[in-house]
Amino acid sequence: MAKVTVSLDAELVVEAMVLAGVGSPQDAVELVLRDYVQRGHRTEARVAERDDALREVDARPRDVEG
Repeated sequence: MAKVTVSLDAELVVEAMVLAGVGSPQDAVELVLRDYVQRGHRTEARVAERDDALREVDARPRDVEG
């Protein structure tokens, strides 16, 4: 996998290290990014499920009133 070097504010990285419970800035940033990506995938899956359910409701024949 290709590597990228990024400059970040030291206070931000230290806070990420504390929240992630790791002693390495590299590990902390990697964990935060992986969590962010996983959350995005879970959100996409929930939205897709909701959209599919709405399509099923819209596709049902409607009763004619009158």
